[in-house]
Amino acid sequence: MKTRSLITAAAGAVFLLSAAGSAFAQGAPQTLASLDVKAVATGYRSSKIVGSAVRNDADQRIGKINDVIIGRNDRALVAVVSVGGFLGVGNKLVAVPYDQLRPTPDNKGFVLAGASKDALKSLPAFSYAK
Repeated sequence: MKTRSLITAAAGAVFLLSAAGSAFAQGAPQTLASLDVKAVATGYRSSKIVGSAVRNDADQRIGKINDVIIGRNDRALVAVVSVGGFLGVGNKLVAVPYDQLRPTPDNKGFVLAGASKDALKSLPAFSYAK
């Protein structure tokens, strides 16, 4: 009786493993690229970028980074900047290519060269997809 139970259990396990394997074996095999983790660790964390001040060349505060978005197809990195308003009321969200932002010398904010509050306000309003 024990032998029959063991055979039944083994057959069940083989069936489950073969069924599970076929469910996960879809598409082409994927390979993972290794990264230089030391180099990546010196980068900027999104949690530290969001909320950072955006300044212009004259060191005037012209906005604040509200969000960072990675495009789906082109992988473009975009900073959503909040401009105008007071304490979050009456502000406008605009999208700025992330590569136009440069970190401040103290790494506590970003510089958007040649920008002003008025220039940011003149950009089309950004709204999140629903």
